[in-house]
Amino acid sequence: MEKIIDEKKQGESLVIEQQKENDRKLYIESYGCQMNFSDSEIVASILSKEGFNTTQKLEEADLVLVNTCSIRDKAEQTVRKRLEQYNAVKKINPSMKVGVLGCMAERLKSKFLEEEKIVDMVVGPDAYKDLPNLIREVDEGRDAVNVILSKEETYGDIAPVRLNSNGVSAFVSITRGCDNMCTFCVVPFTRGRERSRDPQSIMEEVNDLWNRGFKEVTLLGQNVDSYLWYGGGLKKDFDKATDMQKATAVNFAKLLALVAEAQPKMRIRFSTSNPQDMTLDVIESMAKYPNICKYIHLPVQSGSNRILEEMNRQHTREEYFELIDNIKKLIPDCGISQDMIAGFPTETEEDHQDTLSLMEYVKYDFGFMFMYSERPGTMAARKMEDDIPEETKKRRLTEIINLQQKHSLLRTQQHLGKVEEVLIEGNSKKSNEHWKGRNTQNTVVVFPKENYKIGDFVNVKITDCTSTTLIGEPVGYSDNN
Repeated sequence: MEKIIDEKKQGESLVIEQQKENDRKLYIESYGCQMNFSDSEIVASILSKEGFNTTQKLEEADLVLVNTCSIRDKAEQTVRKRLEQYNAVKKINPSMKVGVLGCMAERLKSKFLEEEKIVDMVVGPDAYKDLPNLIREVDEGRDAVNVILSKEETYGDIAPVRLNSNGVSAFVSITRGCDNMCTFCVVPFTRGRERSRDPQSIMEEVNDLWNRGFKEVTLLGQNVDSYLWYGGGLKKDFDKATDMQKATAVNFAKLLALVAEAQPKMRIRFSTSNPQDMTLDVIESMAKYPNICKYIHLPVQSGSNRILEEMNRQHTREEYFELIDNIKKLIPDCGISQDMIAGFPTETEEDHQDTLSLMEYVKYDFGFMFMYSERPGTMAARKMEDDIPEETKKRRLTEIINLQQKHSLLRTQQHLGKVEEVLIEGNSKKSNEHWKGRNTQNTVVVFPKENYKIGDFVNVKITDCTSTTLIGEPVGYSDNN
């Protein structure tokens, strides 16, 4: 539940540069969080070397892959409906093969082949390097499954192909897996144990992106604050490392500093953070380097200590407040966003009021808010009854959303009259006469195009706002160009 899901990108089919020598067609579609979209880039890179060019025409595909999400039941139902549509196309093109990738594949494993007769191949998040072998199995008429979770795989040696990129911003994966066994979450079961990628390979990818004209990277992981490189291996085995490994280990604060210093004109973002793992040195690194964006996505899920304990969140309400206080003290203008779950099992009205009062204390810039959805295989599904009535969940969620909208407007109004640096990402959704970009706090800014172009850093004076968007006038290039 802690992964940001961009609803506008769900089901996006991905296209990369065509290779003349490739003679097979790949249609790849992604659902879920940024990690899945990043993984699809890795898959496309692997299959490009196996003779596949991407297509956006489902009907002409030799191989159709859908990269799936298990975070909520709605996400899984969307994929199942999509498979029905693939089935209709397969009747026209019977040689077309269909594979399911990602978290839903990991959760259901070979059961997927039984439930969805159209599916030829099931591939977990750690098995993408095995795709060439799996495709050969499928080509020979056999179903293929690889859902083995790895203790080592980070895909650090594969340069992802940038799919449908705006050429300005890119995701760089730094960790895989998660050790935080939140009772509502499937990620530890679908993504495996936590391991970090070699900082050298991260630096090489960031430097390569800069050389190719990218202006912003987002360091990506299930839990970036847990990043810890000591020569390889699982984070949980760090206590077995040698004294030399421990002395030379790189944590997330150090990684942020390395990336920021390597490319001082490149914007650095990261997602997602976990309150129990975010340390003061990470906030200090953010404050020290001007190119590290002043924005933190900091999921809390509930404002009630009792519910936080039921969720197995390893922090209290008071510890979360202390973290917020440190952020606001060291980075006064930092943007903060949240994830919130309404109607977790046993949640009382008092627990719900604790959530609302926590929101009043923080006043988030924006948030991702959901009703509790029981996920098969999680501790909550095994041990807790989903006992909150649907109408109660809906009412509580509505109250959370309404309060967040009030705070979002309050936060955007604080930008009025200020001149802020904006990185142009593309056309405004509502007008071809305006650019859109984001400021350091991750808030969308819209302003007249004039002579500026995509990828420019522009100083914009904020003149108006809604609860989600800032509106302004450009006043010149920033020093970052």
